[in-house]
Amino acid sequence: MRKEVTVNDKMQDGYTYVCTEPVGKNFDPEFAPELTPKEMLELGVFCGKYMRDCTAEFPSSWFTKAKFAVGEKRDCSLNYFGIGASQPLSVWRAKGWIYEEDPRGWFQWYCRYYMGRRIPKEDERQIKRWKAIRRHIAQIRANCYKEDETCRPRQRQAVLHWAYDSRKI
Repeated sequence: MRKEVTVNDKMQDGYTYVCTEPVGKNFDPEFAPELTPKEMLELGVFCGKYMRDCTAEFPSSWFTKAKFAVGEKRDCSLNYFGIGASQPLSVWRAKGWIYEEDPRGWFQWYCRYYMGRRIPKEDERQIKRWKAIRRHIAQIRANCYKEDETCRPRQRQAVLHWAYDSRKI
């Protein structure tokens, strides 16, 4: 079951990690994402800029319908809710939210976790952050009619970036 992955992309060169769990299985009981990385990329996340240079690391099927921006600029119209809802990577770095093994942040961690990589201390930290996003779901539920996608689109897009299916809230 052990699989070694070596990464060579714009942000990591020669980084190697080991997958010890089956793809998409054996998640921590506290971690139950509603969307897979593939589903997130197909719906439209991170203004189409995320992971364009690291497609070789993950299954090609994740990218067949992914919404990627053309060129170097972000295109937030590609997001499911058509609106930007994330802070720049520089802000994440300044706040100490970036783990050096995953320089792109939470979604990169989630993709690698989904593929079977486990780093117990980092997994615990990221799962805690994922759970904290529930406060935004509570705000959507308290202020919007069920499945009214026009209500709080920025907040809905933000929870979508954390693998919560905000279309069902």
